Amino acid sequence: MNENSLEIATFAAGCFWGVEDAFMKVRGVKSTRVGYTGGNLTNPTYEDVCTDRTGHAEAIQLKYDPKEISYKELLELFWSLHNPTTVNRQGPDIGTQYRSSIFFHTLEQEKIAKRVKQELDGSKFQNKIVTEIVPASIFYPAEEYHQKYYQKIGGGSCYKE
Repeated sequence: MNENSLEIATFAAGCFWGVEDAFMKVRGVKSTRVGYTGGNLTNPTYEDVCTDRTGHAEAIQLKYDPKEISYKELLELFWSLHNPTTVNRQGPDIGTQYRSSIFFHTLEQEKIAKRVKQELDGSKFQNKIVTEIVPASIFYPAEEYHQKYYQKIGGGSCYKE
């Protein structure tokens, strides 16, 4: 695997633990890390982001091989992992840090994301998709205990039943 041939994708879809776990299992995804992006505080901590005052989203950033999986295929998984029709909420988690966002790294990613969103809006979901599609900004990796969290604890869910 040539590191230079990999591309980066960044998504926010609520609690980042489950999102990372799902993407880690996908053929073509070579690495994942969870963290915070889209906000206005330098080097935020989990505690900072949880105040809902930093503007950051809990997000996943991944490196993938576009010869093995397309950006569109990654988007299809992204849309299936959460409810993109709720503003600043996923399950019981409420706040801007749980918003649905696509942080594009290239103009091609932006174009594909907007096209797929338009195709899905009104067809797959009953309500309007509120996912923001915005340029990627600084990604701050989350604390080590958040990385690959489900592997560390042996599975689980972000949401209590």
